Amino acid sequence: MPGPVIVGVDGSETAQEAAVVAARLAKALGLPLRVISAYEKADTGVVNVGSEEFRYSSEEDAANVAAGVAIVVGDGIEVESVAVHGKPASVLVDEASRLDAALVVVGNRRMQGVGRVLGSVANSVSHNAPCDVYIAKTT
Repeated sequence: MPGPVIVGVDGSETAQEAAVVAARLAKALGLPLRVISAYEKADTGVVNVGSEEFRYSSEEDAANVAAGVAIVVGDGIEVESVAVHGKPASVLVDEASRLDAALVVVGNRRMQGVGRVLGSVANSVSHNAPCDVYIAKTT
């Protein structure tokens, strides 16, 4: 049985649009969806404001982004959300390999103009993924 449909999210509107497309494709294919948010720095800390103490974690923030998107797009499909340490394109390619993914969905952000020359997540994933890549029109 093929692995899941994978989509990467970062809290942006365009990533949310790609996740909607990924969910639609997962549902049509009868496959689970894995929503991934990558984080590059493993930052944690505590901030004291008056008598209040606030803890933060980049991993937790990324997990919350992925979980929020999974809730929005996961109606009628099996969906899992995770935060994974690393650069976004590398994380998506590595997770696709590890999970024997059927499909990786990415948005087309930064695939035009100067962003195309400098590179993009979609460009890197499309050239390195071990499975099919669907580039959703999000701009």
